[in-house]
Formats: sequence, structure tokens, C-alpha cells
Amino acid sequence: MGAEELRMKTEDQLKGDLANLKKEAFNLRFQQANGQLENTARVRSVRRDIARIMTFLGQKAAVTAPAAKPAVEAKPAPKAKAKKAAKPKAEASEKKAAKKPKTTTPKAKKAAAKKTAKAKA
Repeated sequence: MGAEELRMKTEDQLKGDLANLKKEAFNLRFQQANGQLENTARVRSVRRDIARIMTFLGQKAAVTAPAAKPAVEAKPAPKAKAKKAAKPKAEASEKKAAKKPKTTTPKAKKAAAKKTAKAKA
């Protein structure tokens, strides 16, 4: 199917052709899965014809659709979020020191116990 051929068709004719091509693509997929497909290039041409018809349908819909909505609507500007004040570095390091290390595995528990035993001694 050529582009000139598709330009001459109405929307209803294009929709009918699209339905037929989709059915054919479905049948070709089944034939390919069963190993009965003789002309493998037909799958590619059907896919391209479907895409070509869908393109023409989209173009025809864009031409016939009235421009009721403006292309760009004015949106209110988003509000700026207030930034948090930066914490002094001394406070941040104190919090890190106060946190206990996570111990989930037995090896990690042993290592934590050794560290606390060394610190006490």
C-alpha cells in the first residue's frame, strides 16, 4: 500500500483496512509460531502498512478536529519551597556519635561486642 493510495481513501475505508491488516498480522504471528509461515517478509510489510494507516488516520483526525482548546494553557507558577537552615557541623557529628551501630548478623554482633569491650578497658 502506497501513501498516494492511502491519501485518496476516506477515514472509514482506512479504519476497515486497518482492521483487516491487524487480523492478518494476528494470523501471521500464529503461522510463524507454528513454523508454517512461508513468506517471513510479509510480517514486516503488514506491520509497516498498519503504521502507515495509523499515521494517516492521525493526520486526518488532526485536520478535521476543531481547535477548541488553546495549545498552551497558562499554569500558575509553582510555589517555591522554603529551604531548611543548615545545621552546624558540630551538631551533626554529635548525632552520628550518639547513634548505635546496627548489628544484624552474628559476626557484626561479635565485632560490636569487641569494640565495646576495648572501649571499657
